[in-house]
Amino acid sequence: MIHLQEIKASLPQDVTLVAVSKYHPAEAIRQAYDQGQRVFGESRVQEFEAKRQLLPTDIQWHFIGHLQANKVKYIAPYISLIHAVDSWKLLTEINRQALKCSRVIPCLLEIHVAAEDTKYGLTPEACRQLLTDNPWRELKGVSIEGLMCMATNTDDTARILADFHQAAALFDELKATHFADMPGFTRRSWGMSHDYPLALRERANIVRIGTAIFGERSY
Repeated sequence: MIHLQEIKASLPQDVTLVAVSKYHPAEAIRQAYDQGQRVFGESRVQEFEAKRQLLPTDIQWHFIGHLQANKVKYIAPYISLIHAVDSWKLLTEINRQALKCSRVIPCLLEIHVAAEDTKYGLTPEACRQLLTDNPWRELKGVSIEGLMCMATNTDDTARILADFHQAAALFDELKATHFADMPGFTRRSWGMSHDYPLALRERANIVRIGTAIFGERSY
């Protein structure tokens, strides 16, 4: 592990470190596990399933990538948090599969704040609309617990901070308007290897760090 302990030491106590293990082998995850890391992030269903069977059962697996509705059934029994819910269709399918497993699956709504159109996520307006137009409180198999975003891929610190600030402001707005009576709405997942110190300045309490822990990806 390249900088696992240094990264953990640099994070405030109330910040969760997700070690992004996608594209890295089970052996690398085991090394991080042996150093005390318990939360890992995967983004491809088949890869996650293969690794899960090889590794300790007390690992908390977070699904951090774009998730297709038809793949939810494969991860529903095992996943601790789904970061990237970007549609009502996906949320209802997670709910359906969670109920089949007698589970409540924590989820984050993915917000699109970056300049790149290629990134997934709901615009802030679409997110407000989803919560206003749909009976999400009736879904007993999911728990909406916060927001996730990715900042623009740029060296412009001001732009990255502005992206994270927009997500943090939307979190505060939704907390007041839709989740005031829901104490579990607390999670703010933004920040990766190259920008997590900026994310912390904008109140991230989950950071998703891969390269700085595992090195460059093994494709």
